[in-house]
Amino acid sequence: MSEQTTSAVTESQARRPEVTTVGPPVPAEMENPVFVVENLDFYYGSHQALRGVNMKIGRNEITALIGPSGCGKTTFLRCLNRLNDLIAGTRVRGRIDFAGKPIYDPSLAAIELRRRIGMVFQKPNPFPKSIYDNIAIAPKVNGMKVNMDDLVEECLTRAALWDEVKGKLKASAFSLSGGQQQRLCIARAIAVKPEVILMDEPASALDPLATIRIEDLMSELKKDYTIVVVTHNMQQAARVSDRTAFFNVDDSQGVRTGVLVEMGTTHQIFTSPTDQRTDDYITGRFG
Repeated sequence: MSEQTTSAVTESQARRPEVTTVGPPVPAEMENPVFVVENLDFYYGSHQALRGVNMKIGRNEITALIGPSGCGKTTFLRCLNRLNDLIAGTRVRGRIDFAGKPIYDPSLAAIELRRRIGMVFQKPNPFPKSIYDNIAIAPKVNGMKVNMDDLVEECLTRAALWDEVKGKLKASAFSLSGGQQQRLCIARAIAVKPEVILMDEPASALDPLATIRIEDLMSELKKDYTIVVVTHNMQQAARVSDRTAFFNVDDSQGVRTGVLVEMGTTHQIFTSPTDQRTDDYITGRFG
């Protein structure tokens, strides 16, 4: 190997985010995936936002979606629970199976799908209600027969928020800090007992301490939930995720379209990616 090549490899390795593995390594192959995505194309009107996405998402794992702005990460995330259906003029081709059943099967109502697949958005969006009612409203609407006080305490405890708010449950949710509001939104998402939690950059608007709390919470929640998270933070993806999918923009056909370049275990993606575009992105050469 030439001195110049050796220098380039050393520099590339030095620029890689550190990969911290918690628990046993994730198997390269997965059994009984929660989602199976095949040849997914997505359009906003005449514009194709995603092309040919194929992916499997593992049960009780955290899957991170990374890539530069405009590459379709959030669009893909919203495909998983059909939130894009709410946007006029959108259409989808291909197939997404959830728990072995196509999500566009006529027998599977979108509202039921979204109960099973919760969503946490980039900016905290608590309802203009009390802390208590933010948790209780969805179970009430869904007709869940539960002890509501117990459920509220359980969800706030699981979101690592109970000890901070148990004395002011009737206070406005807007009285909480940004990090507390985001944990409240996570507690609200799990109140209806979903199977999957989708997160769209859940810590991007938070300070470093609140970000750590959210990351710790994600690692705890994956014991009972499958989590798919969009993040621009390479270190965050390396810290919390089991698998990572790298999306990029392809303009080879004269139109900017999001494509899935590569997916693998987080350790593999961050230490030995198979595609040069992945390596260039995670080492900061673009994006």
